[in-house]
Amino acid sequence: MNLYAKEKMILSVFFFVVVLLFNGSTSSSASEAITIKPRHISLLKSALQRPSGEQSELWRPMTDQGWSPCLDLGNSPSLPDKTEGYIQVFLDGGLNQQRMGICDAVAVAKILNATLVIPYLEVNPVWQDSSSFVDIFDVDHFINSLKDDIRVVRELPEDLSWSTREYYSTAVRETRVKTAPVHASAKWYRENVSPVLQSYGVAAISPFSHRLSFDHLPAEIQRLRCKVNFQALRFVPHITSLGDALVSRLRNPLWRSNKDRKNVDHLGDMTNPHGRQEPGKFAVLHLRFDKDMAAHSACDFGGGKAEKLALAKYRQMIWQGRVLNSQFTDEELRSQGRCPLTPEEMGLLLAAFGFDNNTRLYLASHKVYGGEARISALRQVFPRMEDKRSLASSQERARIKGKASLLAALDYYVSMHSDIFISASPGNMHNALVGHRTFENLKTIRPNMALIGQLFLNKNITWVDFQQALGEGHVNRQGQIRLRKLKQSIYTYPAPDCMCHV
Repeated sequence: MNLYAKEKMILSVFFFVVVLLFNGSTSSSASEAITIKPRHISLLKSALQRPSGEQSELWRPMTDQGWSPCLDLGNSPSLPDKTEGYIQVFLDGGLNQQRMGICDAVAVAKILNATLVIPYLEVNPVWQDSSSFVDIFDVDHFINSLKDDIRVVRELPEDLSWSTREYYSTAVRETRVKTAPVHASAKWYRENVSPVLQSYGVAAISPFSHRLSFDHLPAEIQRLRCKVNFQALRFVPHITSLGDALVSRLRNPLWRSNKDRKNVDHLGDMTNPHGRQEPGKFAVLHLRFDKDMAAHSACDFGGGKAEKLALAKYRQMIWQGRVLNSQFTDEELRSQGRCPLTPEEMGLLLAAFGFDNNTRLYLASHKVYGGEARISALRQVFPRMEDKRSLASSQERARIKGKASLLAALDYYVSMHSDIFISASPGNMHNALVGHRTFENLKTIRPNMALIGQLFLNKNITWVDFQQALGEGHVNRQGQIRLRKLKQSIYTYPAPDCMCHV
């Protein structure tokens, strides 16, 4: 078969893939059906023809940048003999938004000299996950790590046990603080929450997400927040154990053909013994492309009229016309970097950066809108792509099945142990991992969304020009230290608050 025939056969597969069900949300209808076609055919042909042999500089670890973790709180005073009362917080959002809320809750407890009750995690309205703090995080490690900083208890004492989520959902209660402004100052908490503690011995703050300022706080409070995020919050043992197993399989190029193969129950040997990639290296792609993200972006993802109508209907149902992006054209949104990158586009980016088809790529994602049909182009470009299902057996996955927070925790853990991490678009997980990997001086590619959007709008761009523009636009977006500016998150930019310049 000649080269032209091969190209024609490969592209014809893409053109006739049909999605029977959208799987980005439980509200998807079985009547939704679209045909997904590649949108960047010329670039895709070049990506599929790229030579093997990855750029060695891609896999080189970050050099010493002169910054190191700095969480020593110095000569901070010992805990006072008496606590001012108990702080409860109720956290919504996904895993990484809850994670930031936990860090802030510890800081607020420190500011008020209060005892923190293990935070209550609300049921996620999108994923319907009821996982609690102790289901996700190692609570004993959490309490022990912070024993010199604040007091932490698993639950309220019996005389205050009436202060529950149900208690606050039925009526207005004087012990509930519901007026905390977004990014409130330490002074606000002292003036508004301390009196509640003094009067009742307990204060329940709900809602709490993003309720502590990133600026104008004492250095010891900032470092305490980072201590919680980077040291005290450790996943439960069965997540770290499974995570270690997945990392080991990703780093071992022969694992499918040895005794570990029996642990995976549905895949054959995909190992290429002649691959040129340095053994043991792998990258993680966080593919943030669920139905909520696609609909909220108001962008066109190539699914034709059926997809546009389905997303518009979903967008109206969920946000009732409050999505400002819907006022702009797809071209305007893309040129401003507001459109999530599709799996096809991420495949093209990674190929242009120099990753070849022998790359061991781990796909960190929950549900991809459009399912396997949407992922097929990416899988063609990176045939050695893996995910939780391909690497772990059904028995190994049993404890996390249907648990969005635990699935995200596993992806987070594997991402932190990868050589390179890249996300398809900014978001809570992207921001959390960028900050954590900055703290550990690990390579992390941050896509320049505006540049990428403009490049994909140019339908006549050549592969050489595409590669060159991407390379030039990401020279300083691969894990270099960026100092936090006012109003920026300490969890995304840990320097200089929680890192020391050596």
